[in-house]
Amino acid sequence: MRVIAMIPARYSASRFPGKLLKDLAGKPVIVRTYESVIATELFDEVYVVTDSSEIEKAVKAHNGKVIRSIKEHDCGSDRIAEAAELLDVDIVVNVQGDEPFTRLEPLRDLIAVFKNDPEQKIDLASLIHPMHSWEDIENPNNVKVVLDTNDCVLYFSRSPIPYPRDKSVETTYYKHIGIYAFRKSALSAFTKLPMQQNEATEKLEGIRFLEYGKKIKMVETPFQVIGIDTPEDLIEANKLWK
Repeated sequence: MRVIAMIPARYSASRFPGKLLKDLAGKPVIVRTYESVIATELFDEVYVVTDSSEIEKAVKAHNGKVIRSIKEHDCGSDRIAEAAELLDVDIVVNVQGDEPFTRLEPLRDLIAVFKNDPEQKIDLASLIHPMHSWEDIENPNNVKVVLDTNDCVLYFSRSPIPYPRDKSVETTYYKHIGIYAFRKSALSAFTKLPMQQNEATEKLEGIRFLEYGKKIKMVETPFQVIGIDTPEDLIEANKLWK
């Protein structure tokens, strides 16, 4: 089974434009992320996928591998699907470019889902982390996941689901961590499937896979993902790196 990692990277970002090229302990954020993924030694290849000449130049300056996007894309899955189309690969792991503290353990657990699925019933795998604060549960930036008895996804939502009508029931709320591992066939299919109402409303691309019958397996992880979304996050990241 050939497994690669792809890091979709665009220059623009609504809250923090150019963040992937900002300095993190002497190197650009995107380079730190790339090197963290390489350091796991889990992948046959690791690529940054971008339409930005500036990002391409920064990654190549540190001996990184880059695939340039040809088309315009609305989401990271479309970007890496284009890049993976001509590659000989079975599993593609999508790592976010603004997560330089990416760890080995959750990526290893995602890959294990496919190694333990000889009948190839699972199309995608991703990560969840339990939430305990109602403030976190209500926050629409924390995407909630409802699971079936096999830890496969029933639905994603920005709203608190399941709704706690009976507050005496002990319910675990899960936050979706947006690192996906795809079978190449599922990733290729994604770009050909039109967006439906629920995805358009919630602005969550994972819903498209569900609406077209793809099976998404979730893996619970104790590790919180540390992303860089604001200048303040970058300041904290530099402190943490040291």
